[in-house]
Amino acid sequence: MKKWMLVVSMFAAIFLAACGNEDKETVKETAVKEEKVANIQLMENEEVGNYLADSKGMTLYYFKKDEPGKSNCAGDCLANWPPFTQKEFEVPAHFDKEDFETIKREDTEAEQVTYKGYPLYYFAKDKVEGDVNGQGVKDVWFTVNSETEFK
Repeated sequence: MKKWMLVVSMFAAIFLAACGNEDKETVKETAVKEEKVANIQLMENEEVGNYLADSKGMTLYYFKKDEPGKSNCAGDCLANWPPFTQKEFEVPAHFDKEDFETIKREDTEAEQVTYKGYPLYYFAKDKVEGDVNGQGVKDVWFTVNSETEFK
């Protein structure tokens, strides 16, 4: 009888361990899927109000000298203003996903995300979530929100 109980206990332990691993795998797969589809988020700052940021809270900017569908930031400009190139993302509530598209950059041929036709960028001097150090730089770089009027 003791041998039978031992066999049943071992079987139950193996079965439960297998079920536990399956749950961990499901959680892991879900996390990977969520990681692939990032969220653009709407953040708030006392100085600039609401603004768009990537899933890590890094501010997104537009360049006043750009044109719809065309970036005019190249060469040294890109060292300070790297393009936002996220492949898949969700947009905040009250934003239309169709306002977000991509262009193929003429210089690097990379796909860059646009908002209402205007390319989006990061600022190299923004180091942590919530930094808005690029706002107003040389009076041509600005944060973006649903009320942004380009040009």
